[in-house]
Amino acid sequence: MISIRQRKGVKTTEVSEDYAAQEANVKLENKLPSGCTTRRLWKLLSFMVGGTIALCIGLLTSVYLATLHENDLWFSNIKEVEREISFRTECGLYYSYYKQMLQAPTLMQGFHGLIYDNKTESMRTINLLQRMNIYQEVFLSILYRVLPIQKYLEPVYFYIYTLFGLQAIYVTALYITSWLLSGTWLSGLLAAFWYVTNRIDTTRVEFTIPLRENWALPFFAIQIAAITYFLRPNLQPLSERLTLLAIFISTFLFSLTWQFNQFMMLMQALVLFTLDSLDMLPAVKKLLNLKSDEHIFKFLKAKFGFGATRDFDANLYLCEEAFGLLPFNTFGRLSDTLLFYAYIFVLSITVMAALAVAFHNLSDSARQQSTGQMGKCTIILKPETAYNLIHTILFGFLALSTMRMKYLWTSHMCVFASFGLCSPEIWELLLKSIHLYNPKRICIMRYSVPILILLYLCYKFWPGMMDELSELREFYDPDTVELMDWINSHTPRKAVFAGSMQLLAGVKLCTGRTLTNHPHYEDNSLRERTKAVYQIYAKRSPEDVHALLRSFGTDYVILEDSICYERRHQRGCRLRDLLDIANGHMMDGPGENDPDLKLAGHPRFCEEIKRNLPPYTAYFTRVFQNKTFHVYKLLRNK
Repeated sequence: MISIRQRKGVKTTEVSEDYAAQEANVKLENKLPSGCTTRRLWKLLSFMVGGTIALCIGLLTSVYLATLHENDLWFSNIKEVEREISFRTECGLYYSYYKQMLQAPTLMQGFHGLIYDNKTESMRTINLLQRMNIYQEVFLSILYRVLPIQKYLEPVYFYIYTLFGLQAIYVTALYITSWLLSGTWLSGLLAAFWYVTNRIDTTRVEFTIPLRENWALPFFAIQIAAITYFLRPNLQPLSERLTLLAIFISTFLFSLTWQFNQFMMLMQALVLFTLDSLDMLPAVKKLLNLKSDEHIFKFLKAKFGFGATRDFDANLYLCEEAFGLLPFNTFGRLSDTLLFYAYIFVLSITVMAALAVAFHNLSDSARQQSTGQMGKCTIILKPETAYNLIHTILFGFLALSTMRMKYLWTSHMCVFASFGLCSPEIWELLLKSIHLYNPKRICIMRYSVPILILLYLCYKFWPGMMDELSELREFYDPDTVELMDWINSHTPRKAVFAGSMQLLAGVKLCTGRTLTNHPHYEDNSLRERTKAVYQIYAKRSPEDVHALLRSFGTDYVILEDSICYERRHQRGCRLRDLLDIANGHMMDGPGENDPDLKLAGHPRFCEEIKRNLPPYTAYFTRVFQNKTFHVYKLLRNK
C-alpha cells in the first residue's frame, strides 16, 4: 500500500438606456482636455500594477504547489520507479505514453506505436490518439526531444513543471475574470488568495499531476474569461475578433485535453440558451456552442433512481466517494476562509437582480407586442455578470451531486464572490434596498471589505502555509516497488498481465508489459473486459476464471489483498459485493440480500486460490508474493 512517512535524517440584461447614457458620459469625459492625461496615466498605472500582480500571484501559486509536491514525496531523492508509482491509477497510464514517446528511437516510430498500440489492451490493436486524450503527452514529448534541455532537466521534471506552470495560467485566468467583472484588480487578488487558502477544495494537482482535468481546467478558465469579456457591449471590432479567437483556441485546447469536455460544452450551451431566452444577451452576440458515453448516462440514471442499480459499471461509480454527494464538511472549510459566506451574500443579491430583470424583460416583450412601447428597467445586470451567475449555479448543482466536479465550482466560487464584494453594482443594489445609498459609501464598501478579508486571510492562514512548506515527508511504498522490480527482472517483456485497473496502469508505466485492462474507462468493450477480468474477486470456479483470463491472452494475474479483503467501503459497495450482485450471488457477511439472489456454487476465487488446492494448482502457479500482492502464472496446457 502507498503511504507517506516522515523523512529520516534529512446587452446588459438588456443594455438599458440609462446604462448607455452612462457609457456615453464616460466617453465624453475622457475626451475633455482637463484631467484627460491624468486619467489615462492612472488607468495605465492601474493596469500595469494589476497585470504585474496577476503574473506574480500565478507564478507564486505554481511554485507553492510544486514545493508541496516535492516536500510531500521527496520527489527529487526517490528512485525512478518510486516516482512512477506515485502517479497512481490513470495518472500512471497517461504518463506512460509520454515515456513511451521519449523511448522511441524516432518520432515516427513513436507515433506508430501510439496509433497501432497492442500493449495497452492485450490481443487488440487500438489507436490511442483516437481513444484517449493524450495529445498533451505527445506534444510534451516532442518538445522535450527538440529543445536543448536534456542535459539540465529530467523528462519527469519537464512533465510535472509543465503542469504546475499551467496552474499559474489557471490562477491568472481566474484573477482576470474577477477583474473584468468588478472593474478592479483588487477583486482578482482576493480571488487568487481564496483559491490558495481553499487549496484542498479548489485543486488536487499536487497529488494527481497527470490527471486530465489538471490539463483542461486552465484552458476552461481562459475560455470563461474570454466569454466574460466578449459579452461586454460596445466592443471595438478588432477586440471582438481577437476575443473570439481566444474563445476558439481555449475551447479547442480544453476539448482536446479532457474526455468529459462534451458535458461542459453542453452546460455552456445551456447557460447561453438561458441568457438568450431571458433576453439577457446583447444583439451581434447570440452565439450557442453546439455519442455521449453510455456508462455516464447509466451512472446518472442509477444515481437519481431512474435505472437498474445492479449494473456493474453504474455501481462502480456510485460506490466511489469521488462520485458521491459533496460532503457537508466542505462548507465548513470554505466558511473558515469566509469564502462561502461571501459567495452566498453575492449570489443572493445577483439572483434577486436577475429575477427582477428577467421578469421585466419577459413582461416588456409582451407589452411591446401589444402596445408597441418598451418600458425601462431600473435594475442593471450586465450580460457578463448574468453569464457567470448561471455558470456558478450550474457548477454548484454539478458539484453538490458529484463530488469530483467540485473543483469546477469552488474555483469559480472564488471568482464570483470576490467580484461581488468589489462590484459597485452589487453594493449599489444593497445600499439602495436599505435606503443608505451614497456614491461615497459604495466606494468605501467595495474597497474596504475585500482589503479587510485579505488581511484576515493573511493573519489566519499565513503561519499554516509556512508550516506546510517546512514539513518534509517521503514517499514510501516498498511492496509495490518490490512487485515492479520482480516483474522487470523475472517476466518476459511480452508477458500479458491481468489485475485491477489502478494497479495495471502502474505496471504499464514501470515495466512496459502488456495489459488486459486499464483505468481509461470510456470504451464499452473495455468495460466488459474489465468486468470479466474482475471475476478473480468473484465466486467463480478456477476453470471459469482461467478460461476468461486466457481469452485475453493473460500470462500472469495479480491479486491484491486490499481488494479481496476490502474494508474501505461498506457492505454493498465493496468490489466483491458489486461482482456478487452482478452475478446474481448473495453477498458475504451479515446483512440483507435481495430475495432473488442465490448462494454461489463456488468459493471466492481470490481467497481459495491461496490454499493451493489441486483444482487451482492445475491452472495457476504462484510465482511471487509479499504482504500486499500475489502473482500467479497461468498454465497454458489447460
